[in-house]
Amino acid sequence: MFTLKKSSAFTLALLLSSQVMASDNISFLAFGDGGYHPDYPKTKHIKNPRDKDAFIAAEKKDWLEDNRPLAEFDHAPIYVYPGTQTATEHTGALVVGQAMAALCKQSQCDFAIQLGDNIYPDGADAKDGKDDQKRMDDLIKKPLLPLFEQQPDLMVYSALGNHDWKSSRKGVELQLAWMGKEPNFTMGEKGYYRYKVGQPGNDVEFFVLDTNMLLSGQHYYDVPLRADGTEQGLASALASKQAEVEKIEKHETPLGGEDHTQLAWLAEGLKTSQAKWKIVYGHHVLWSIGGTKFNEAHVLRKLLLPELCQYADAYIAGHEHDLELLTDDCSRVLGHHDKPKLPLIISGAAAKMRGVHSPFATAQEATYPEYDLVWNKPFVWGFAQIELDNNNDEMHVRFYSTPKEQTGELINEASFTFPHRSK
Repeated sequence: MFTLKKSSAFTLALLLSSQVMASDNISFLAFGDGGYHPDYPKTKHIKNPRDKDAFIAAEKKDWLEDNRPLAEFDHAPIYVYPGTQTATEHTGALVVGQAMAALCKQSQCDFAIQLGDNIYPDGADAKDGKDDQKRMDDLIKKPLLPLFEQQPDLMVYSALGNHDWKSSRKGVELQLAWMGKEPNFTMGEKGYYRYKVGQPGNDVEFFVLDTNMLLSGQHYYDVPLRADGTEQGLASALASKQAEVEKIEKHETPLGGEDHTQLAWLAEGLKTSQAKWKIVYGHHVLWSIGGTKFNEAHVLRKLLLPELCQYADAYIAGHEHDLELLTDDCSRVLGHHDKPKLPLIISGAAAKMRGVHSPFATAQEATYPEYDLVWNKPFVWGFAQIELDNNNDEMHVRFYSTPKEQTGELINEASFTFPHRSK
C-alpha cells in the first residue's frame, strides 16, 4: 500500500549520527497540527459562511455548550477572505516556522518531529478540485522554509494524524509518496517506523506510531462530560442516549490486522532496543485537559501505557491545539515500582489554537491519582524543543510560542527537566 522511502534505514542512521555529533546532547523540535491554512477551508465554512461577529458568536456558543467558564472564553485570531465578509480562524503555521527558525539560530536543532495532521482539513485526495502536490507544498513544506533555508539538511520525521486519514487510503499514500520525494522529510513506508539518532551509548531510538490506525481498530464510545466537567460512566450515558459509538470510516478500518501488527512491533521494539533513550510519538494524546479527546485517550492508554511505562522515556503527541506537559506515575499499570514518572508532552499548536476545559482539568486531577498536570498554555501558537542531556542524564523540555499579531517573534514560555527513565 505505502511508498518506500528512498533511503535505507542503515543510511538514515549513519546520516543522523553524523548530524548530531557536534554535541554529546541531542536536541530536536516537536510540533504538530501544522497543516492548516485558510486557503484550504472546511466545506462547512464555505457552504455556511459567517462574518467575523457571527463566527466569534458561534465559537462562544460551542464553548458554553461544553460547560466551559464564560470568563475563560477566547478565540483564535480571525482571518477575513479578501473582498468578502466571510471569516474563519487564522493560521499560525507561517509564524511558528519563523519562530522555530529564530530558536535554531541561537540553540542546537539537530532535526524535527512532526506530530500529525499535516494536511487540513481532509488530507490529500480531498476531492475539492485542488492540486495535491501544491496542497502538500503549501501546507507541509512552505511553513518550514525558514528552517530549511537556515539548515538545508534539517530532517523532519513525520507522523500521520486523523486529518491525514480523513479522505481515503489513497490520501495517505499520496502524502507518503510526497514525503518520499522531499529531501527534508521522512515517513516510514507503513505509516509507523523507528529510527536512531546519535552514537552508541549516547543515542536515542524513536518509535513513530500511526495512532489513527490503532484507534480505528477499536470499538469505543464518545461519552460527553457532565455539566461539572466530570466523566460519566458508559452505562449511564447509554441509558440517557448520550453515548455514541465512535464512527470509523470504511477506509480507516485496519486491513489484515495491521493495527495489531503495529502494537506487537512497538512492544518488541521497545523491549529489545539497545538505545540509551527511547521516545515514542504519535498524533493522539494519552492524557490532556482539552475536554474533548478523553474518550480516545482512555483507549490509547490501555493499548500503550504498559509498554511505555516499562521502557520509554517520554511520549509526545499533538491533536490538542495547545501546549501541555503532563505525567503518569505508571502505578496503575506497573503497580509499585521505582521508575520516574513518564513525561507526556503535547505540542499541537503549530497552526491552530484551542482553549482548555478547566472544570474537566480539575475533575481529572481529583479522579486519577496516577496523573499530574505539570503545565499548559491555551490559545497560543507554538512548539516544543526537547534536549537529551547525555552529560547529566536528563531530558529538558522547553516550550515556545509566537504572538497572535503574526510577528513571528520567539517567546520562551517554560522549561522543565526530567530524569532518564529507560536505564
